[in-house]
Amino acid sequence: MREVFVVSDNILSPLGSTTAENLDRLKKGFSGIQMHDRTDMSPKPFYASLIPDNILHDDKKSLTRFEKAIITSVEDALKQTSLDITGKDTVLIISSTKGNISLLETEDQNNSLKEKISLPHSAELIASHFHFSNQPVIISHACISGLLAIITGMRLIQSGQFENAVITGADMITKFVLSGFQSFQAISPEPCKPFDAKRKGISLGEGAATLILSAEKKYSPSKIKITGGSVSNDANHISGPSRTGEELFLAMNKAMKQANVSKNEIDFISAHGTATLYNDDMEAKAINLADMQSIPVNSLKGYYGHTLGAAGLIESIISIHSLSDNIILPTLGFDKPGTAKPIHVSNKMQTGNYKKVLKTASGFGGCNAAMVMCKDEG
Repeated sequence: MREVFVVSDNILSPLGSTTAENLDRLKKGFSGIQMHDRTDMSPKPFYASLIPDNILHDDKKSLTRFEKAIITSVEDALKQTSLDITGKDTVLIISSTKGNISLLETEDQNNSLKEKISLPHSAELIASHFHFSNQPVIISHACISGLLAIITGMRLIQSGQFENAVITGADMITKFVLSGFQSFQAISPEPCKPFDAKRKGISLGEGAATLILSAEKKYSPSKIKITGGSVSNDANHISGPSRTGEELFLAMNKAMKQANVSKNEIDFISAHGTATLYNDDMEAKAINLADMQSIPVNSLKGYYGHTLGAAGLIESIISIHSLSDNIILPTLGFDKPGTAKPIHVSNKMQTGNYKKVLKTASGFGGCNAAMVMCKDEG
């Protein structure tokens, strides 16, 4: 099976418009989560991580914030590589959970609106902007969308269908999105605290990210590889995760088997870590089922909030650079353990010789995903 290498990447968030800016802010302990008094989104102030409009691509006024965020992110990732993405050997994969759903709040209900809010419409605009030859692939699978998009790109390259994959994703926070989570009483009244005993729920966030993969090692300055990935479903409840964690454990186990790595070879786990009571408990149970409870675990939600369709991409990119920099970032907001099963939550910056990381994600409908990233030692 062919190897899959990381070529370049971008993270666009309130912490910065490049991955380098984001990493610098993360290492200094900054968070994009702030109190916002936005009556257009909520009658009460709320904590969230929102992107300022002035850092978004603005050449075309007709584009939405969602489309501008993706184009801005892809443009920066492409600047870092000489790879030609316009040929038939490159696939564009777009990840989002909500896309342009916010247009329902501002535009008249008609056939034109139906087209604008469809993800295929946005995907065609983005593909045309960059002159991709192939029809874009859309991944919209709740909160595992970003991670599933990377796994899909990995599989398309491993199978020989494509040589390269440009994987990008974004989600914007709107009244529609925020009110949905508020109806579940899932929004934290303070910045979220993943895995902490006093966690009170999610903080939402806006973000966009791009990861370019290739079968050609020569395009990869970091020599980081995507080596395995798997997806599962608990079939437990539309919004409540598995009570046992067994299904996420199955995805973790299959991803490691495909990557041909053992649990003892994983240096750290980049968890989903939404800071809700049930998600964090479920992840802790899955990690214990895998007998990996002594391996350092971190969640990045305290820095970014939950960025929905961009979360798996943003957190995977940070994990890739953590491997390159030989660091494990702390879990911002974590103070005291508070999960049903004990896990080793990283609460301070760690350094070492790190080679392999396991990334996990879970989402509504009981979906789970896991992926392994490794340094190339060849």
